[in-house]
Amino acid sequence: MIFKRYQTYLCSLFLKNFFLIGFLFFCLVIIINFFEEIRFSEKNNIDIYYSIYLSILNAPSLIFEIFPFIFLITVKTFYLTLNDKNEIKILNSNGISNFKIVFLLILISAIIGLFLLIFYYSFSSSLKSKYLDLKNRFSDTNEYLAVVKDDGLWIKEEIENNVYFIHAHGFDKSFLKSITISEIDKYYNNKNTIIAKKANITSKNWYLENVTIIDNSGNKNELKSLVYNSSFNGERISNLFSNLNSLNIYELHLLSNSYSKIGYSNTDIKIHLNKIYSMPFFYILMTILGFIIINKLKNFNSRFFIIIFGIFVSVIVYYLNYFSGVLGNNGALPIYLSVWAPLLILFLVCNIGILKVNEN
Repeated sequence: MIFKRYQTYLCSLFLKNFFLIGFLFFCLVIIINFFEEIRFSEKNNIDIYYSIYLSILNAPSLIFEIFPFIFLITVKTFYLTLNDKNEIKILNSNGISNFKIVFLLILISAIIGLFLLIFYYSFSSSLKSKYLDLKNRFSDTNEYLAVVKDDGLWIKEEIENNVYFIHAHGFDKSFLKSITISEIDKYYNNKNTIIAKKANITSKNWYLENVTIIDNSGNKNELKSLVYNSSFNGERISNLFSNLNSLNIYELHLLSNSYSKIGYSNTDIKIHLNKIYSMPFFYILMTILGFIIINKLKNFNSRFFIIIFGIFVSVIVYYLNYFSGVLGNNGALPIYLSVWAPLLILFLVCNIGILKVNEN
């Protein structure tokens, strides 16, 4: 009975702190993002209430990125609340060790982590998709549409009252392969169809090779090369698909398969998926790390020092993940190692710390 009471109390206290810290970060993210959206609204002459709406739509996705640090701060506030009331000593004196407390927090973090992975991420990606779609509709560059499907890359762009539908079977950052460009006027009357085996897209002036031009009468004209003036280059096309947070896990797998079929690298998607899958483990490790840190620093009277030290640790963990991800993107590290190696390092640090946590 005593065990159930302490378990219920600690769970409710942890969850209360978690939701409070999460809400504070949510408000902070909305405020910071609001100023970014204000600049976008001023640039595109949009009413200010759209800035608020865009900020709210974007906030859940941004919060997902910082959940590990929310867990770290939650554990600190949780421990300090117990310590201020001398409840840690009371629990220890009744046979409830620090290790039992940590184990309970691990279970809570694991359950929350699975919920965030299965439900919250899909919810935040849906809002992120609406956010990007809304910004695209308001943006001056709303004349384009680009999508990757199983049969290749499709692009729609409007240039000087003409609409161009571009289809390519293969794509990398510098070249399109087996490309077809269909040109129609603003009344959707067919004008020309350009077929090329290859296109160099390093600049917005595409250099097409082995070209066949078919006019609306069916006449063919074959050329060795042709320059097509586009509003895209290879880098810009790649950036159109760089915001993977707007896709749920199922959509990410579909996009990864589509990239493979057109010969485009799906390394970014694999790294992103592994980061999503690793998040519950990341939450658990940050929970353990937070408990170890605050347990060691509990005798410090300055809470300011404790907060600054926590921020310092968060920055180290963030850059450890960041640089490991960069090495994975560049191919210097295998994909799985680039994502899971920082967690392995954290695990070893936590494993050493948790062995000593009962000594205090």
